Amino acid sequence: MKVVAFNGSPKKEGNTYQLISAMATELSKEGIEVEIVHVGASVIRGCVACGMCMKNQNGKCIINDDVNGWIEKMKEADGIILGSPTYFSGVNGTMKAFLDRAFFVSGVNGNYLRHKVGAAVVAVRRSGGIPTWHELNHYLMYSEMFMPTSNYWNVVHGRAPGETVQDEEGQQIVRVLGKNMAFLMKSVKLGKESLVAPEQEAKAFTSFIR
Repeated sequence: MKVVAFNGSPKKEGNTYQLISAMATELSKEGIEVEIVHVGASVIRGCVACGMCMKNQNGKCIINDDVNGWIEKMKEADGIILGSPTYFSGVNGTMKAFLDRAFFVSGVNGNYLRHKVGAAVVAVRRSGGIPTWHELNHYLMYSEMFMPTSNYWNVVHGRAPGETVQDEEGQQIVRVLGKNMAFLMKSVKLGKESLVAPEQEAKAFTSFIR
C-alpha cells in the first residue's frame, strides 16, 4: 500500500514537513510506502472555472502545470495526507489552488478518491490552526474519503522550522494519527476483499436561485 503526502508549505523541510514525516514514520513501520510531494514552492494558479475537466472526462485539468502529475499520484495511492501551514486562519494560497483543481477534477470524473483514506495535519504559530484543519477536511469529506482520527485535533504549534518538535502533545497527535491511518488503510483493504462497497450515487445538484 502507498500514501502520497502533499506538503503545502513553501519551506521544503519546515514544520509542515516535520508533521508529515512523523506520520510517515508510523506508516512505514506498518509496511506502507510514503511519498512526500512539495507543493508549496511551485507556481500554481487557481481554478479558472472553465469546465473543461468536466467536458473532456480525461481526469485532467486543462491548465498545463504540475497539478496533473500530482493528480496521477492521488489516483494511484491508497491514502492521502494533506499538510498546510496556517495563513490568516486558512490554507496557504498555493496549496488551496492545487486542492481546488485536483479535487474538482476527481469530483467530475467519477470521483477516483472515493473510499481512499485521507488525513489532514496543520502547523500553526499560535491561533487559526483549527479553521485551517477544517478547510483541509472539507476536501476529504466531499470526496467520500475515510478519515482516521487522533487523540486531539490535528494541529501542532511552532513558528521557526523545527519548533513543532517541542510541542510534545502535538507530536503525540501526529504519531497516533499515523498509527490509526495505517490501521484504517489495512481495514479498508480487508473490507474491499470481503465486502461489497455501497453503490456510488450520481451527484445531485440543487441550486437555490432559480
